[in-house]
Amino acid sequence: MGLRHHGLDGPTFQMREKVFAIGDDFWVEDDNGNRAFKVNGKAARLRDTFILEDAHGNELFKIQEKKLSVRDKMTIERGSTEATVHKRLIGIRDHYVIDVDGGHDLKAHGNIVDHEYEIERDGEKVAEVSKKWFRVRDTYGVHMAQGEDVPLILAITVCVDHMARG
Repeated sequence: MGLRHHGLDGPTFQMREKVFAIGDDFWVEDDNGNRAFKVNGKAARLRDTFILEDAHGNELFKIQEKKLSVRDKMTIERGSTEATVHKRLIGIRDHYVIDVDGGHDLKAHGNIVDHEYEIERDGEKVAEVSKKWFRVRDTYGVHMAQGEDVPLILAITVCVDHMARG
């Protein structure tokens, strides 16, 4: 995909937008077109739920909408570790805050609806999301810095995409 010039030196993945409907599944592909992760939309649940699985079907994260909260929230759970994604209430631009239990918090900001945004930790870009890298409609890329928790970053993009459309 030739994305190394964006200042990030880690892996790149291809996501499909507007398919995060409950009951829908889709594959996340690496930059060689290999199926790397699967997003499984669980039907017949009280809350919107997605499972991020590895290529072999092993559950990596459970991603769930939090109902009855003051503002939109989704949780990302892996064992006893949890991250919460919520939209910031103040501000003109789209801005999401990701509170990571036992880790460094993140934020996603930019043009969320058009899939042109960054994910940062302590002011440093750890991932970039963009549609401009693809000619395929309804597709966007997630390019990460080396050493990032790939499934966590992908789970965050699932949350942000789902919340931006909700």
